[in-house]
Amino acid sequence: MVLVISILLFVFVTSLLYFLGMKFWVSPHSVVERVMGEAKNVESKHPSLVFHEVLAKLGAMVPSSPADLSLVQRKLYQAGFRSPTAFKVFLGIKALSTLLLPGLTWAVCSQFGVAGDSLILLIVMAAGLGYMGPNEFIQFLIKRRRKRIDRALPNALDLLVVCVESGLGLDQAIMQVSREMQQSYPELSSEFAIANLEMRHGKRRTEALRNLGERTSVDDVKKLVSTLIQADRFGTSIAQTLRTHSEFMRMQFRQRAEEKAAKMGIKLVFPIFFCILPSLFVVTVGPVIVRIFVQLLPMLNGE
Repeated sequence: MVLVISILLFVFVTSLLYFLGMKFWVSPHSVVERVMGEAKNVESKHPSLVFHEVLAKLGAMVPSSPADLSLVQRKLYQAGFRSPTAFKVFLGIKALSTLLLPGLTWAVCSQFGVAGDSLILLIVMAAGLGYMGPNEFIQFLIKRRRKRIDRALPNALDLLVVCVESGLGLDQAIMQVSREMQQSYPELSSEFAIANLEMRHGKRRTEALRNLGERTSVDDVKKLVSTLIQADRFGTSIAQTLRTHSEFMRMQFRQRAEEKAAKMGIKLVFPIFFCILPSLFVVTVGPVIVRIFVQLLPMLNGE
């Protein structure tokens, strides 16, 4: 049994190192080589696609309903996964985790002597965790991406105002902002780039902007999109509209910051009460209690 646990731990650590290496070392180098023209064999398959194809094939064998397909694909788009095989890879990850976690739980529990109903309950809980874990991870990625887009929006608005007031049209301004923010805010830059590509390939500006709001699912982006659509429909000045909306959003962000600052005192009550006050009592009252037990109690017993 020790051998089985050692093999499972080796597979887990190896897979983790493989994913980290592909994400932070191999993939960036391959992108740089492809952009700079240094890739020698373009037609050869990249090693990072092997495990991706295995997960896609495993996900293709998992049955799914059309309702789940549309819902999960929308969530994957909002999390930033736009590959055509993203849905199959997601199902493959769910199937793999649902099978591996109960097996790992059974191996660990057998090593520690857990058996009977407790073992069955732990295996069922591990299977549920493996099935629901990828969904929760996708929700976490969606929330993190929304926060990053929300944080990047004020700077994007300022750049849009500068570009439009300098004489560029809205399409060219969006493209220029996408280029300028590519390194600092890649999430919003990619969304602006997709909206610009949709407009360049024949979609109406209203439809492309509306798709931008639906992809990001951020309320402030939806407000900006609706404002631009109304300005484009009624023929008002885009520059003045963007400047007014930028001032409105700046005031709204200031109000949110003031609201968070006002809530800070209430949120600090529990850390102070549970973390700081006990240590303060130990430092201040502790020596007095020790002196009472060492000096006063023997005197009282002697009397």
